[in-house]
Amino acid sequence: MSEEVEENVEQNDLSPDAKALAQVDEIKPKRVRKTAASGTEAAKPARKAPAAAKPATRGPGKSTIEDSVSAAPKPRKSVVVAKALPRLQLRYDNEIKEQLFSEFGYKSRMQVPSVKKVIINVGLGEALTNAKALETAPAQIAAITGQKPVITKARKSIAGFKLREQQAIGVMVTLRGRRMYEFLDRLIGMALPRIRDFRGVSRTAFDGNGNYSLGLREQIMFPEIDYASIDRVRGMQVVITTSAQSDPEGFRLLELMGMPFAREGQTR
Repeated sequence: MSEEVEENVEQNDLSPDAKALAQVDEIKPKRVRKTAASGTEAAKPARKAPAAAKPATRGPGKSTIEDSVSAAPKPRKSVVVAKALPRLQLRYDNEIKEQLFSEFGYKSRMQVPSVKKVIINVGLGEALTNAKALETAPAQIAAITGQKPVITKARKSIAGFKLREQQAIGVMVTLRGRRMYEFLDRLIGMALPRIRDFRGVSRTAFDGNGNYSLGLREQIMFPEIDYASIDRVRGMQVVITTSAQSDPEGFRLLELMGMPFAREGQTR
């Protein structure tokens, strides 16, 4: 009796919410399990909360994604190496330009004449009968100038020369910028002095606007051409186009660049 009285007293002391929870616990069946050794029933332990995922560690022969990304080689930055300016262009910028400005009394340095382009043209009349000329001549001009030439074609048919329209009759190349200055430097300093009995180029081959035209009889005067490999000696025409407004300005520009003009009153 004493035990039942104590339980009743304890239940009376509980609050209504606590009593309701106690009744639910009594009604809810308990999960039991039998032990393998004794065969007795035991309460199944509550499931443990899943443990927090541990950071992946690198084992032998294994690597994480971050390590593989960091170990990947980084792309190299391309470094652009500026080439030195041609020798003739440096001399024009540092010496010739200032001398022309003081001699002709220009109001602005933009009026000082300069070389705009150089055109090399080779006529191939033999191409009408010799198709091999269209293979050797462009290769030689490309070796001299460092630029691939274009094939020039006839604009109209001429029966007297057995020429048809759009038939290949020559090669031409136009040089500007760096290649132009390099070609002029080789032409003035190396090619022209190699001409036999050379006495200078003509002083009157200007067109009235400061542009100069020069005719060369042999391509073997250039050191880039192997004498043993040529099939025929061919001439070429070199036209130097300048920004000069008159012939005296163009003449003085080329003279300061080193063009070996013939003396006054002297024939070539």
